[in-house]
Amino acid sequence: MATYKVGYFVGSLSSTSINRELSKALIRLAPEDLEFAEIPIGDLPLYNRDLDTAYPPEAMALKEAIHQSQAILFVTPEYNRSIPGALKNAIDWASRPWGQNAFDHIPAAVIGASIGQIGTALAQQTLRNVLSFCNARQMTAPEAYIQYTPELFPGDGAVTDPATASFLSAYMSEFREHIIRVLQVLPREARVPTA
Repeated sequence: MATYKVGYFVGSLSSTSINRELSKALIRLAPEDLEFAEIPIGDLPLYNRDLDTAYPPEAMALKEAIHQSQAILFVTPEYNRSIPGALKNAIDWASRPWGQNAFDHIPAAVIGASIGQIGTALAQQTLRNVLSFCNARQMTAPEAYIQYTPELFPGDGAVTDPATASFLSAYMSEFREHIIRVLQVLPREARVPTA
């Protein structure tokens, strides 16, 4: 059975991030042929176009991690009705310099959790706009706006509510199918960055 390498971003830098907890649950509930590796973003300097000709090592490592992935999963919190600055900074590094966009044609999915009832809906919309410009091949459905409680996600990827666990499992299965569809049309090694 083929294995698909999925790089994932957790948009929060917090050690107690609820979206990190969500990422653990997603990995636990994912199909067995998806292999996950977190792409860290905490050590990146702020993006500066002046460095396009001399990328710092942290940014080079970021781009290499994306290139080693066949798909990308974004697990994002919502800060002030948008995505966290650290996540946007990582996307800016990965999509530059012009003509070397690491996200071009890559299968991607977006999900997030918050304690509020809208479950990162506005952050996800912002992120989808950014990824559209980066020419990522986004999974558009199902959408997943998760309301977090400590009782629902007690730790180590556990999900106590069977309906929520079933939904997240179905989401990850759908993501797997999306990855396969995109890679069949344009294999990762055939992609040519455009932006």
